[in-house]
Formats: sequence, structure tokens, C-alpha cells
Amino acid sequence: MSNGRIRMEDLAARCGVSVATVSRVLADKPGVRADLRAQVRDMAATLGYAMSSGVAGKTAVLVASRAAMVDAARSQFTLHVLEGMQNRAAALGMNLETRTMADDFSDTFQSGDGAAGYLLLTPDSDAQIAFAADIGKPVILVNVDDPMMRLSSVAPCNRTAADRATDHLIRQGHRRILFLTRPGRRTIERRREGWADRIAAEGLSPDPDLVLEVDDWRPELAAQAIHARLARGARDFTAILAAGDSLAIGALIALAEAGVSVPDDVSVMGFDGLPQCALQSPALSSVEIPMGAIGALALDLLRDSLIGGETPARRVELACRIVDRASVGPVRTLPGAALKGVV
Repeated sequence: MSNGRIRMEDLAARCGVSVATVSRVLADKPGVRADLRAQVRDMAATLGYAMSSGVAGKTAVLVASRAAMVDAARSQFTLHVLEGMQNRAAALGMNLETRTMADDFSDTFQSGDGAAGYLLLTPDSDAQIAFAADIGKPVILVNVDDPMMRLSSVAPCNRTAADRATDHLIRQGHRRILFLTRPGRRTIERRREGWADRIAAEGLSPDPDLVLEVDDWRPELAAQAIHARLARGARDFTAILAAGDSLAIGALIALAEAGVSVPDDVSVMGFDGLPQCALQSPALSSVEIPMGAIGALALDLLRDSLIGGETPARRVELACRIVDRASVGPVRTLPGAALKGVV
């Protein structure tokens, strides 16, 4: 830094990358990983380094599924992702518009809407992804991936994060860990797979009876499911890993109503890392998803597609972290149906 002026060399040193990498990011040139590009841009914004944007003035359209809109009302996940998009769009000088998917999905993408590209948030089916891949404009998938790798995507590392969360519970002595989930989306299935991966890696046998499914993400449905499980007889689990914070909150409610102490009798961990986790009683441990960063990186991937032309599709998964609060603790009571070597 010379005379208070931020130089390219200063950015490179702060980010731990080469000056050439910083130069490519600032010039909006392809060939830099999405996470490094975001790191350089974030540092430049923090230090007040003025950046040009090859996409300034262009319009990106966020297309949200009905599921995403419901999610926005219930858990704010979508709102946090949208906030990240809005902040990145402002930094790039882009216009960001939003719309809900049309009942006829083919009407969602309008040829005369002025969009340079689209951000498709939590599409409902692989058929929708396939259709979006053929519209002739850049489309970035958000919070989902394309199994055929036709479109670039950004999402949490769902499988790895669930593996780490299960490992965290196992390190506390838990062996029978109930997985509470709302099945359907591929991203949620990855979380179930991560739970099973870690159990198998410990030399234990995943018990299908420890997967408890509900029909929606509402806490009251999770509470009903836990009550029904407890009514079967002796409690056969010492921990619950929920596929979403809303389900974990429902589990906390049911356990309290049933007189089951958290975490003395049962530990509970959620998945999302929403702000309301800290307000629960006890405060809810959770896997925190970098929701704002997902939104920001989606814009970066779209920008790369717009200025870089034909490039291979990329599947970006962002690391999550465990936020340990009062709802998780060591095993203190054994489940009534626990069997040695079985989970």
C-alpha cells in the first residue's frame, strides 16, 4: 500500500494469491475458480478498491420455484440467499429481477424480458433443469445441481456436512442417531447419505428404522412424528440429526412436551444455521450453510458465463460449519433398544 492507495499487489497479498490472479479477476477474465474470484472481490470491496465489471448494466433474472417461495416464508433460507445475490449484483453493477416459476415451466423464460441470463433457485424436477439447459441463454442452478452437468451450479456440501454432523454426535458417544427428514429433493437425499456414510465408516450398521420421514418442513409435523415415535415404547435413540432447522425445532418441542431432557436424554442438531437457532430453549446446534455466499457465487458463475463464452459447466459446493450450542451433549442415558454394534 503506497500513500494510502490500494494496489493490486496489496489485494494479492491479502488474499494469498498471485498478482496475475487478481488481475484476471479485476478484468473479469475467465480461468479463476469461483471461490477465489469471490475472495478477491470481497477483499477489494472491503479495502475500497474500485473494480470494473464486464456485466455492468445487464439484467439477471432470479427464477424461484414455488418450493423456494414457501421456504422463504418458513425458514428464511431463500431470503438469505437472495440477500447475497443482491449484494453481489450491486457490486457488479447488474440489475437483479425476481419471478416465480410459471405454472407452465416453458413460460418461465421469456424471450423479450431483457435478461442476459437466469438464476434457477431450487427447481422442482430434473425435467425443468433439462428444459433450462436448452433455452439458449446462460442459466445457473442454485441450491441444486445438474446430474448431467449441462448447467453450472452452486450448493452447500450437503453430503459432507451431514457426515461431519453425524461424526460430531458420534464423538459425543452417540450410536443410535435418528435422522429426521422430509424426503424428495436430491439435495436433502445427499444429507441422508452423509448420515449413513459416517455411520458405516464407524463400522456400524445403519438402521433403516432410524430414518424418520415427514411430509413437509413444518415444525408441528416434526413434533407429531417424534411424539408418535416415542409412543411406540422404549426410546431407541440418543440423538436426532434433522435435515432442516425447522424439523429440529419441532423435535425440541415434542421432546419437551414428552418430558425428555435435551441434551441430557437426547441431543438434537439441525441443518441450515438459521438465526432463530440461537433463540431456542435450549439453543439449537446446527450445520450452518453459507447462504449469502451461495447467492453471491451464483452471480459470479453467471458473470463468468456471460463474459467467458462457452466454458465447461462447474459444480461448486461450499463448505458448511457446525455451530455447537446447548442442544448437543455427551450420552448420559442409554436408549431402551440399543444393541451393541448397531446404529
